[in-house]
Amino acid sequence: MKQSISQRESLTRAAKYYHHALELAEDYLAERGITKAQAEKVRLGVVADPLTGHENYTGRLSIPYITRSGVVDLRFRSMDGQDPKYMGLPGATTHLYNVTSLFHAREYICVCEGEIDTMTLALSCEIPSVGVPGVNNWKKHYNRLLQDFEKVFIFADGDQPGMDFAKNLARELSNIIIVQMPDGEDVNSMYLKEGKDYFLQKIAGSE
Repeated sequence: MKQSISQRESLTRAAKYYHHALELAEDYLAERGITKAQAEKVRLGVVADPLTGHENYTGRLSIPYITRSGVVDLRFRSMDGQDPKYMGLPGATTHLYNVTSLFHAREYICVCEGEIDTMTLALSCEIPSVGVPGVNNWKKHYNRLLQDFEKVFIFADGDQPGMDFAKNLARELSNIIIVQMPDGEDVNSMYLKEGKDYFLQKIAGSE
């Protein structure tokens, strides 16, 4: 269902409100290699004083899904190991994260699982990237967004669901290049261990 202007405006206001408490997440983000300036760029925040209906998200990282038309969704990530790791708004439609990268990318685009991994590639590594909020949330129409790129790198988590997701996508698109992380690792953990060059070399190695 298409969102109304008022719905997008409401989400944008909520994202801005939670963004004012970003300082509460600085230590958590720093542990993941995400600087305050980077967090500011994607308008991360913290649900310190929840809006009405958001009480269940108290203490969580607020992650807005920003498009050219505004904020279209908010997701909330646990910062203290609390389950579930991620929570979404009731009835929300699944979106790709960081879709603005699609308009700036040239020959290739990268896809990874989760917002933190996407921030890592897009901000810390300066690699054009979009993210899917969980491998089971890929939608067929996303394929059309990727089909015109010369190469689409799937940075798959180092587990079976990650590889299954990458292989399934490779069956549908001919421009897929799978880059699986080592066992038990993901993009963010490998960035913390190996740095930006690890990913640039993976991309350069395909040329």
